[in-house]
Amino acid sequence: MKKVVVGQAGGPTSVINATLAGFVEEVMDEYKLTFLQNGYEGLVYGNFLDGTDEINSWIVENRHVPGACLGSGRFPLEAEHIEQCVQQLRNIQADALVVIGGNGTMEALSKIEQEAANTGYDLQVIGLPKTVDNDLGGTDHAPGFGSAVRYVAQSTLDISRDLYSMRNFEQVRILETMGRNAGWLALATGFLRRYEEDGPHIILIPERPVKKEIFLKEVDKTIQKNGYAVIVVSEGAKWEGSNQIEKEVVDGRKILGGISSEIEDLIKKELKIMARAELLGMNQRSSSMFVSPVDYKEASQAGSCGGKWLKEGKNKIMVSLQRTKQFDYNISKIPVDLKEVVQEGERLLPDYFIDNRQAYYEWLTPIIGEGLPSYPSPIPRRDSHVGEPF
Repeated sequence: MKKVVVGQAGGPTSVINATLAGFVEEVMDEYKLTFLQNGYEGLVYGNFLDGTDEINSWIVENRHVPGACLGSGRFPLEAEHIEQCVQQLRNIQADALVVIGGNGTMEALSKIEQEAANTGYDLQVIGLPKTVDNDLGGTDHAPGFGSAVRYVAQSTLDISRDLYSMRNFEQVRILETMGRNAGWLALATGFLRRYEEDGPHIILIPERPVKKEIFLKEVDKTIQKNGYAVIVVSEGAKWEGSNQIEKEVVDGRKILGGISSEIEDLIKKELKIMARAELLGMNQRSSSMFVSPVDYKEASQAGSCGGKWLKEGKNKIMVSLQRTKQFDYNISKIPVDLKEVVQEGERLLPDYFIDNRQAYYEWLTPIIGEGLPSYPSPIPRRDSHVGEPF
């Protein structure tokens, strides 16, 4: 019986286990499954979990649970680690390797397949997509993103209403989102904004460095008009002429964060008003209450599709989600060569969406799913004009 090694890598999402469960259900009756514990670190050191009937059933039971049930993590794969990965797979006579992950995961898969081929080892590899940042190349969007958007959009609007009611005490709230070099998630916080008074009023993204002087003028202008300001900033945003702010460096990987606190200090110093920074935190990728039904469905389908392609013998590919029609939402699963995904690199927000936010929000609508509340205006009035955030 063909032996398949399966793992999860990188930052989890609220639907990553749905992808795993979809894959397992598709292949568990035909193949012998072996699971990686703690992602690529588990592969390097041979931390395997035998896919017994009990383990397979346990994984399927985790399909609605956030986090990576097999363990994940960010393990820095060096050249010698790639060789170790291949050797570990040889040791257990694995026929295929399937990993759920983002850009780093797909690059690692491609390197492992190449190393196996160079040593005469016939190894089938398939990547299953996931990311909350939506920066994964080769796909229209990735499972995990829709649910993260649902969380940040609702949280931003709710915090905005809270701050609006307390604007005689506190005038500025700065919310920091995930998104290393891509502003997909930060820009999506304005999805539910319907009234000028509502936040976010200002959104800062990595793709567009900002001048401090212009930013401060916009903050002051917003407060003069509305009495308060809600600012959203991606963790990877930066000032013009400056570098991204790093909290620390772990195993050579830069951990971004802290831009919201810097903005808080800047506003307090220059505008002499009350401001507070707040991280939207791990709930962006782990809130089970905000899972998008569409996102969950597509995550499951990505897993089952990967299982079908495994049985068909497809190799060196990632499952890609692509819209078949522009205005009638329908998703097709298309195999994309792993090398193409790697070559594309991080998928940044296109200028068109940055400059035309309504088009971006229309693009987001089917991914986020239905069921989000609609609030009346924060003040009694008839019109519902929406101003463009900065």
